Amino acid sequence: MDRTAVYTHGHHESVLRSHRWRTAENSAAYLLPHLKPHMKVLDVGSGPGTITADLARLTGHVTASEVSADALELARAEVAARGLTNVDFAVADVHDLPFEDGIFCVVHAHQVLQHVGDPVRALREMRRVTRPGGYVAVRDSDYAAFAWWPLLPELDEWLALYRRIARGNGGEPDAGRRLLSWAHAAGFSDVTATASTWCFATPDDRAWWGGMWADRILSSAMAGQALATGAATEADLRRISAGWRAWAEDGDGWLSVPHGELICRP
Repeated sequence: MDRTAVYTHGHHESVLRSHRWRTAENSAAYLLPHLKPHMKVLDVGSGPGTITADLARLTGHVTASEVSADALELARAEVAARGLTNVDFAVADVHDLPFEDGIFCVVHAHQVLQHVGDPVRALREMRRVTRPGGYVAVRDSDYAAFAWWPLLPELDEWLALYRRIARGNGGEPDAGRRLLSWAHAAGFSDVTATASTWCFATPDDRAWWGGMWADRILSSAMAGQALATGAATEADLRRISAGWRAWAEDGDGWLSVPHGELICRP
């Protein structure tokens, strides 16, 4: 049974612009000290494959998985562009992974558990396919803990809208703070919990992050869902978009995105 929630973001260019910025260094630094050249890795929810490709440079073999063949093509293209030959691909639902028990040294998921219908079951499956002595590594942001300056009402409106739509899709946008409890519920007892942030404060960073969300709130799966469900009007979305551009142009603009992280040992 597929328990995957509806994916809030979709794969519009404005979304992929954000996801392709992600690297192992800026999105999986907590995992890197544990990686060894011989390891076999499963990357759950590989997205456009930038982290996947980085992991493949550091380990022996990576399996990239996504919930659909179309989504998996994004990772295929990234891996091919980098000339990597130690990556294979699998369409897979994290709630029912199509792999034998204990075959991966590391199972990694970045920004995945916030989008699934049953994160505890997902973690149990990730644990099942990890060998004894291996690692399950997960990292998710926590939207309610986002912080920014200046305090623009349009950004408050954006956050409330995003959390409403994400929960309506069956996900949990404040996943970061819940990861440890989900891991315990999944049966893990050896868990190291940490946190890290992305921070956007330079003119270039603000232009990139603010411009990305200014576009994304108008043209993405989330925008379509907001309009279709009556959660927002086109005028609302245009106002929020303008708010993001105003934040990006403010010389005092600052924003932090906090993440929960776990290293779990089966």
